[in-house]
Amino acid sequence: MARILDVVEYPNMGSDEIVHRIPERGAGDFRLGSQLIVREGQAAIFFRDGKALDAFGPGRHTLTTANLPLLVNLVKKVFSGDTPFTAECYFVNTTDILDQRWGTPEPITLRDEVLRMVRIRAHGTYNMQVTDPQLFVAQIVGARGYYSTKDIENYLRSIIINRLTDLLGENTKSILDLPAMFEEVSAGARVRLRGDFAALGLTLKQLYILSVSPTEETSKAIDEAASMGAVGDMDRYMKFKAARAIGDAATAGGAAGEATQAGLGLGTGLAAGRILAESLVTPSTPAAPPAGAAPAAPDPMQTLKQLKDLLDAGLISQEDYDAKKKDILDRL
Repeated sequence: MARILDVVEYPNMGSDEIVHRIPERGAGDFRLGSQLIVREGQAAIFFRDGKALDAFGPGRHTLTTANLPLLVNLVKKVFSGDTPFTAECYFVNTTDILDQRWGTPEPITLRDEVLRMVRIRAHGTYNMQVTDPQLFVAQIVGARGYYSTKDIENYLRSIIINRLTDLLGENTKSILDLPAMFEEVSAGARVRLRGDFAALGLTLKQLYILSVSPTEETSKAIDEAASMGAVGDMDRYMKFKAARAIGDAATAGGAAGEATQAGLGLGTGLAAGRILAESLVTPSTPAAPPAGAAPAAPDPMQTLKQLKDLLDAGLISQEDYDAKKKDILDRL
């Protein structure tokens, strides 16, 4: 047999608890003359057949047909003091609910002018207050069937993430600019969420973005972009990447590494020959001077310096160096 609730109260509502249902399961048996105790920072809403009905503010209330008019009309019966009626009573926290957490369960994908496409995670906190308890219970419990605080928090979090994703997609040019935009994005999100929260009987007091972090793949793309920025020239950067890849292959073991090393040796010899040929241009084969200008003779000091660099790099032998040096000095 169901227990008749003569005193209805919930004195231990936590600061982070939004709503508490009495009884926790099923419908409660109340009767006229029962005492309802509502503390400061609470509101009590009677709920029956999918509808939020009579509401009570802080104080001690004796339940009568006078203060339960909607519930009495719904049941369509005049109760005597001993006749129970079934309903649920929801205690709603009307104080400021602080430090509620939100975060992206899955990465958000955004277009990016620098990186083309990025995936990010974000999290933060928000503060709110239930300003219309009867509307809150009607929308959260009646329309959506959420009975636990956890369910309500998850639903609000999904609204925040949805609006924030739209805001970031419309206003973010690059993820590299986001750290300087946290305050502006937070303010924009509060404006967009104000109507969503008001439709649930809530007021969003504050919303903060604590972090926007790229996924591992996006972090690698940012590192690549930083490398390109440091080089400053895309053509040089691509050449650098190719040279590094060849060097890695040359140091690898096995036949592939030996073949790469042989190719590098051949390429180095050809480069050395080209540099040496360019450095030893003689007066008999001068480069064509500009029209009206006198032919310029090779600079012996520059030529000798280039020869020394080739010798130091091991690209020519000491004998070749001595012979070319003697030839240049004999022409002076």
